Amino acid sequence: MTDGARSATTPGRTPREVATHCPYCALQCGMTLRADDAGVTVHPRQFPTNRGGLCQKGWTAAELLDHPERLTTPLVRDLVTGALQPASWDTALDRVVAGIRAVQHDAGRDAVAVFGGGGLTNEKAYALGKFARIGLRTRHIDYNGRFCMSSAAAAGMRAFGIDRGLPFPLADLGRADTLLLVGANPAETMPPLVRWLTEQRRNGGKLIVIDPRVTATARQADLHLQPLPGTDLAVANALLHIALTEGWVDRAYVADRTTGFDAVRRGVAAWWPARTEQLSGVPVADLEATARALGTGGRVIILTARGAEQHAKGVDTVTAYVNLALALGLPGRDGSGYGCLTGQGNGQGGREHGQKADQLPGYRKIDDPAAREHVAGVWGVPADDLPGPGVPAYQLLDSLGTPGGPRAMLVFGSNPVVSAPRAARIEGRLRDLDLLVVADLMLSETAALADVVLPTAQWAEEDGTMTNLEGRVLRRRALRPPPPGVRTDLAIISDLAARLAATEATDADPAGVRPAAVAAARFPADPATVFAELRRASAGGAADYAGISWDRIDADDGVYWPCPTEDGPDTPRLFADRFATPDGRARFHPVDHRPAAEQVCATYPLHFTTGRVLAQYQSGTQTRRVAALRRAAPEAFVELHPDLAARLGIDDGDPVRVTSRRGEFRAPARLSAGIRPDTVFAPFHYAGAGRANSVTNDAVDPISGMPEFKICAVRVEKA
Repeated sequence: MTDGARSATTPGRTPREVATHCPYCALQCGMTLRADDAGVTVHPRQFPTNRGGLCQKGWTAAELLDHPERLTTPLVRDLVTGALQPASWDTALDRVVAGIRAVQHDAGRDAVAVFGGGGLTNEKAYALGKFARIGLRTRHIDYNGRFCMSSAAAAGMRAFGIDRGLPFPLADLGRADTLLLVGANPAETMPPLVRWLTEQRRNGGKLIVIDPRVTATARQADLHLQPLPGTDLAVANALLHIALTEGWVDRAYVADRTTGFDAVRRGVAAWWPARTEQLSGVPVADLEATARALGTGGRVIILTARGAEQHAKGVDTVTAYVNLALALGLPGRDGSGYGCLTGQGNGQGGREHGQKADQLPGYRKIDDPAAREHVAGVWGVPADDLPGPGVPAYQLLDSLGTPGGPRAMLVFGSNPVVSAPRAARIEGRLRDLDLLVVADLMLSETAALADVVLPTAQWAEEDGTMTNLEGRVLRRRALRPPPPGVRTDLAIISDLAARLAATEATDADPAGVRPAAVAAARFPADPATVFAELRRASAGGAADYAGISWDRIDADDGVYWPCPTEDGPDTPRLFADRFATPDGRARFHPVDHRPAAEQVCATYPLHFTTGRVLAQYQSGTQTRRVAALRRAAPEAFVELHPDLAARLGIDDGDPVRVTSRRGEFRAPARLSAGIRPDTVFAPFHYAGAGRANSVTNDAVDPISGMPEFKICAVRVEKA
């Protein structure tokens, strides 16, 4: 065994190995999987993003392949006892199809909804969007990436005309003279990336971190700004105010490559440093030192992440940092720029090919007539048959089971019972459905509520592609087939489409072809076939994959989109000559600070924020079942400043209750001088009594639909 990486036993199997990628975050670290009679082991692989490094989650990923809690047969809820019972695939799928047909017959096609995930491969995300729109003919599809990347995506689209998390290779971080991380903690969320931060510091660069907590990343910084949660936008405007005052704005770049700067210049005039200090708590001296490092550095990179983005003003906050980057002349300059750190494994590709409510493959808008004609042509249906835009994730979840809302939902690769804001309310909405279908590899908290649970393949059991945080399309390779009784998501979608078509008509068409056969051909289960169609559907779109083949990915350590032709170059760096706007210029947008959606008061006097810990991932469906990760981070906790704890009569390790206007959760106290005395923190990976999202705010950004995960008002008391 190697470095604790153990799991899947496959007796009698010929030893073999595949080069693939980690199943977790958007760094998509390269790894090698080896199988022999002893099981499956994980080995590091030299790949440009991780250079042989893996975190504890990656090392232990194979332990899930034959985990005792793994689902290997469909489960169907008994109508008499209410219990989930093992069932055959025919029984389970027939139950799903009958439920869909009954709901759509009574309440129309939009009465069925689909909810996807940012961890699905490009092929699965594409097929899921296609299935919703021409298999179910529903407008209601969205995905959990709405809770992750939507604010940065919307800000990037309106400023640059395109959304790619990093518009430059990850290696640029290592040679930046100044690197500003805003609301990012890669030391815990994607540890191998820290190698680039270490290299940057070793080369004499300055690392600046903006975060309300002294995180593992902040401890490595040359300068740490510790603002009140929800004031990042004001800080960005103050930094641009200082840059203007000191003459650090690149006026030639602004004149030649952008539009709209005058309105921004007038807006930030009101954000002088002393005013910003009073609001945010960041000292004037730190604001000035940060602006100086950004304005006088050679190669300068500004990165945002969820801490800045998961707010009801997340789009405007990201826009403020984009404005700062544009004013300094960073985007498109070698070794400089603005980017955001994508979170989920396929958070980039997952939002490009059709599982977002308003989107078609290739990052096309679903209400664009030309986009509809192109995609409908690839799919072989009239453009008028495609439904219109749906609604963002939280609005969709909150409408379930209500008058006029969906009465059935199919969930792939997501666990909203844990991950959604105001989670108890969403749990109730899911319980109100006539039909809930969940495809997953474990019995997640959401699957436990389902009427039908469909067991799915894991990352080592299926081929496909992922798109990492750089926009680099990668190959995920199967080491072994799924266990008996388990199917891939593509196979499930294909079978459902065929069965749904068969219920629409029983007679063959004049050519003798039955509808089920047509539907099965339209929704192939083979990922290579799906990817070939994805290439055609994305051709000419913002996220153009037309020139990306699996062979080319294999030969080149991945291929950066856009890549329109097989014999032409890919695009590791964007914006060198022009932006993806009609006139080629980037757009400034004036944005102003506004308070959080919920303010503290006498009843709820503290600010609450959430985040991740090193050993867990997302809703914990996978990582909470890995023994080593469970030992490292076994339960939720509530981080408080010692001064606050003393006032509340709380000692380290005491059980505490955190209460907001929406609910409560309980967890042990963890005292830390690294958090502001007016703020408390908890990780969001845990279910049950420790579910942090029981208290988070469901106010959403009006542009992106992003909920305000990162700040709400709470009270804390000893439980």
